Amino acid sequence: MARGRSRLEDRPKARSFASLGQLRHYLMPYKGAILGAFVALCFTSGSVLGMGAGLRHMVDEGLGKGDPALLNQALFVMLGVVVLLAIATYVRYSLVTWVGERVIADIRRDVYDHVIRMHIGFFETTRTGEILSRLTTDTTLLQGVVGSSVSVALRNVLMFIGALVMLFVTSPMLTLYIAFIVPLVVVPIITLGRKVRKLSRESQDRLADLSSQIEESVSAIRAIQALSLEQAREAQFDAQVDVLLATAKRRISTRAILTAIVIMLVFGAIITVLWVGGRAVVEGSLSAGALSAFIFYSVVLAGAVGAISEVVGDLQRAAGATERLMELLAMPAEISAPDEPLPVPAPLEGRITFEGIDFHYPSRPNHAALKDFSLTVEPGEMVALVGPSGAGKSTIFQLLLRFYDPQSGSIRLDGVETRGFSPEALRGAVGLVSQDPVIFSANAWDNIRSGKPEATDAEVLEAARAAAALEFLEALPDGLDSFLGEKGVRLSGGQRQRIAIARAMVRNPRILLLDEATNALDAQSERLVQEAITRLMQGRTTLVIAHRLSTVLNADKIVVMDDGGISAIGTHKELMQTSPLYKRLAELQFDSVEA
Repeated sequence: MARGRSRLEDRPKARSFASLGQLRHYLMPYKGAILGAFVALCFTSGSVLGMGAGLRHMVDEGLGKGDPALLNQALFVMLGVVVLLAIATYVRYSLVTWVGERVIADIRRDVYDHVIRMHIGFFETTRTGEILSRLTTDTTLLQGVVGSSVSVALRNVLMFIGALVMLFVTSPMLTLYIAFIVPLVVVPIITLGRKVRKLSRESQDRLADLSSQIEESVSAIRAIQALSLEQAREAQFDAQVDVLLATAKRRISTRAILTAIVIMLVFGAIITVLWVGGRAVVEGSLSAGALSAFIFYSVVLAGAVGAISEVVGDLQRAAGATERLMELLAMPAEISAPDEPLPVPAPLEGRITFEGIDFHYPSRPNHAALKDFSLTVEPGEMVALVGPSGAGKSTIFQLLLRFYDPQSGSIRLDGVETRGFSPEALRGAVGLVSQDPVIFSANAWDNIRSGKPEATDAEVLEAARAAAALEFLEALPDGLDSFLGEKGVRLSGGQRQRIAIARAMVRNPRILLLDEATNALDAQSERLVQEAITRLMQGRTTLVIAHRLSTVLNADKIVVMDDGGISAIGTHKELMQTSPLYKRLAELQFDSVEA
């Protein structure tokens, strides 16, 4: 099953560690802890390097002169250094890990807050699995790097520099042999490291594909099983897993080759230096203690280089993850509040005016959903929108809620352009009941109260009663405290509809948008809910998308829509005489007597 590329995948790929610099903003609030960790890091590195000098003193003074007192003194000093090293390591690890946890928590919070405020058009062109991958997989990867790998990298860089200096101080001649090896080690790290980073980014992208497949399959599990698509989806998933494994195999192989080359070169150099140093001790040009210290520093140097080669891969993967997260944060929300938003008029009369609206959905730029659409809805008026599928009825709701902005024209509320309001304030004045209502994974209290978070229990109960939902909610095992299931799976379609109606009722909005709110109800519930909606509509401006014309026969006016424009406006009786399209729609639903 082919998939279109998401907007996030079309972003350019970074080619360096520069993206890690974007974490500076998140690190600055914790600069005190970072400074403390750096001091502890310097102390631990210095302590390890100091042990080399202690080893030289122990061998030359204690063993060489055969003085047990000097040997004991050197031992106690080194043991003291080891204790201090352990304490400093504890401080460094604790601070670095804490900073890593806090930074990732801040990033997750910012990314989530940014995503839920993105315009609806963004979700038309971006796969859900891609977003989930960045919020979970990428942040988890970054957490390990910020909370560990960066510290390890810095520690080993300090160890590398310190060991190199101590090597030169101990024996300049032997250090020259080491100098020849360094370029041989650095070149593979740079060359193969770039390839590792590229493969790491590719692995993250393929994992996002896999996450998208899983999310889509779970969300559409009923449709998949009803259509007997299990085998086809399994084959598609297996193919994506194979691609992910192939990419991971190339990445692991490249990292393994990089590590093996570094180890071979570094330890080969140590063996060579040991042979040269041994000859110098035999010739008397180098003391045994100096050779011991040099070997110690060589091991430290080799360990630092090996650790850096290991961490480079993690840092490169972190750079890729950081880039992906910053890409998401950098994507602008096309629907946002102006710098100085206007307050929604209070009290709000509810006059809605559409003037010359032209609109294309982002996913269908070549098809006009609305063409030069103009309509005025007076305060307290009930206006029904009818027409064939694709006529643009739902688009009216989407624009009024400012999920999108039209390409041309204006929408006014009580004479004020809706672009001047913040989206939150505008939507706070509107109550929406859709044909396919969303039920959150929570209990009935929380689902109804989501329409008005500050609503009291009494208000919630009254709204549930008015929506004919209280009876079946109280019959649940734990009443209104009962968990309604993932997406309301424990409720029937009609019950979910009544929860959504109760949510709109508790909101007590000035403007109502009803997308065939009684569509999924049985006859008895429909009568009860219709009565409740009729009471709720009193004195409120109401727009109704009508799929069944019987529900809007008493509307103040009916707007007949076709192909993104208005075909006719009038009452039922008027339209039966003047609108062939409306008459045809009516005759399809009513028998001759009703018509």
